[in-house]
Amino acid sequence: MQEKTKKIVTMAMLCALAYAAMAVARIPVVLFLKYEPKDIVIAMGGFLYGPMAAMAMSVVVSLAEMVTVSDTGIWGCIMNIVSTCSFVCTAAFVYKKRRTLPGAAMGLILGLVVMCAAMMAWNYGITPLYMGYPREAVAAMLLPVFLPFNLVKGGLNVALTLLLYKPVVGGLRRAHLVEPSAGRPRSNGATVGIVLFALAVLITCVLVVLSMQGII
Repeated sequence: MQEKTKKIVTMAMLCALAYAAMAVARIPVVLFLKYEPKDIVIAMGGFLYGPMAAMAMSVVVSLAEMVTVSDTGIWGCIMNIVSTCSFVCTAAFVYKKRRTLPGAAMGLILGLVVMCAAMMAWNYGITPLYMGYPREAVAAMLLPVFLPFNLVKGGLNVALTLLLYKPVVGGLRRAHLVEPSAGRPRSNGATVGIVLFALAVLITCVLVVLSMQGII
């Protein structure tokens, strides 16, 4: 029972942190599309507790966003859930099967691919309903707008999750909320290469965002 209580408390903390990250760090990128880093925190929860926990956290945070800061109603909430779940649940599923740092990186990259594919379909089908855009206009924006945005958003989430997961989980262990072995990826000598990869992706995505905003 104690372990179950710890799990619930930790998931609640991660949900609160994901919500705070979403509310504080909503960054406009292009048109009405904004980057928010909640998926990073939810992906960490997925690595700790599996894809079903990641799905539950995605729903909780998206519902909280809908009733507080979002102006897109239930359709926006559904889009948030689809986007987050396609990314974090895929990553958590792969990591559950291969609990190594390369496994985490592979899961996150596959999650990025699944999320981009899912959002292309859902943006075409749902965006006209809640944004008031003609479907022809949305179709014309799929490749030049939605795909680059989702690639940048997913790339930032991949890089920041890889860089932040170890220190965040280390803090949870020191607080005795996570068992010493829980969520700890086995090392196989690829750590430096993956960290450099994450930094390269992070820098590239930041430069793309600055370019899309006309700053550089």
